[in-house]
Amino acid sequence: MGVALTHVRTTLLTAACASALLLSACGGDTDGTPVSAPTGGATTGSAAEETTSSSATPSSASAKDVPAGDVTAPGTELEVGDRAVVPFKYGTDKNGTIAVTVTAIEQGANADLAKFGDKAKGITPFYIRVSVENVGGTDLSYSSVSLRGLGEDGKGTGVIISGDTDKCESETAARDFTTAGAKYETCVLSAAREGSAVTGASFDKGGDAYVDDPIVWKN
Repeated sequence: MGVALTHVRTTLLTAACASALLLSACGGDTDGTPVSAPTGGATTGSAAEETTSSSATPSSASAKDVPAGDVTAPGTELEVGDRAVVPFKYGTDKNGTIAVTVTAIEQGANADLAKFGDKAKGITPFYIRVSVENVGGTDLSYSSVSLRGLGEDGKGTGVIISGDTDKCESETAARDFTTAGAKYETCVLSAAREGSAVTGASFDKGGDAYVDDPIVWKN
């Protein structure tokens, strides 16, 4: 069911209850893989919901990489505005500890998704605003974080979307994101069907324990 779009770096996938494909159950918790836009165009199809703030996805650290000290335990539920300290691995050679704070979850307008074309019909964007801090002081330059938008039931919304809009631009760490206290702000684009909402966000990139039991922020 792929339909080619012409805008690079933006993909939008939506799945209805009647669709078989990759959506395991309507409204259920699904575990799809984010789709990166290929050179020359983006693709669409049916999948579970996950959002990324960059096309480069950080790999999960193993449990042995969890540093000793005060890190936020897997499965912790936080409110928007709360700070989580987590182990972090990016690529094959960057390891450290970061602090992630979801500072806001904002509803956008369908018109914000004009670049996605007809595939955005009936879709409402939501903007997950995130602050990232280098806690461990290791070299995490040019890294990026990934969060997943959650619906009111604490599960995926059934819509997968990636890319930027004028009101939500993803950022990566700068070259000098190498010292303790260094920070940057980013935005993760998420979405839900019209009439539904993104009311939370989860982070599961801190190692195997977090994959099984992510940290969750709720509005």
